[in-house]
Amino acid sequence: MSKVMIINGSPRKNFNTAKLLKEAAKGAEDVGAETEIVNLYDLSYKGCMSCLVCKRKGIEQHGLCFYKDALTPVLEKCLNADAVIIGSPVYHSYPTGMCRSFMERFMFPAHTYMLDKEHGGLKRVLDRTLPTAMIFTMNATEEQFKQHHYDVVLGDNEMSLRAVFGYCETLYAFDTFQYSDYAKYDCDLFDAEHKAKMRDEQFPKDLKKAYELGKKLATMNR
Repeated sequence: MSKVMIINGSPRKNFNTAKLLKEAAKGAEDVGAETEIVNLYDLSYKGCMSCLVCKRKGIEQHGLCFYKDALTPVLEKCLNADAVIIGSPVYHSYPTGMCRSFMERFMFPAHTYMLDKEHGGLKRVLDRTLPTAMIFTMNATEEQFKQHHYDVVLGDNEMSLRAVFGYCETLYAFDTFQYSDYAKYDCDLFDAEHKAKMRDEQFPKDLKKAYELGKKLATMNR
């Protein structure tokens, strides 16, 4: 049975990002995979400490970050999984701080500064492809996404994961419903009726895409 790790980089466990990740988990489970959802905001951990132990000669970490804290068992499970799906809302153009700290600890030890003279590029720590995916949710519309070059800013996360683990793809959910009740907040930048329409008409389509993403990644290493 394949194992898919689902990483929630949102502080909320039952809103847009979490719902998409749960649907991805359901897709993976429906093709026979075992899944585990980790809520990063439940854990106490740091980003990369720049100890550089993972780059020291003669030390075999096999891609696992040397620094030990609450994130260590999660990183170990991810490295041993058959696929990893990471989700985050977009906060001021970037993934959440908790998500970014996870990604630093996940990627840097599995990345090398050694040239692969036989195949070109850099050597990889893992001797297999570990399929990964990013799911991003955001207030921005698809037009604003392009206008502010989010495809480049957020696309760098996909590029890095692909370089380290061999495969990555990204699902973007635009113009998401942010508040359960817009009347309670100072937010006349947004049209509450439009947001509700997007929640009711577009978000179900995004959920379906997440479900298919989970199915796809769960079967890539079979």
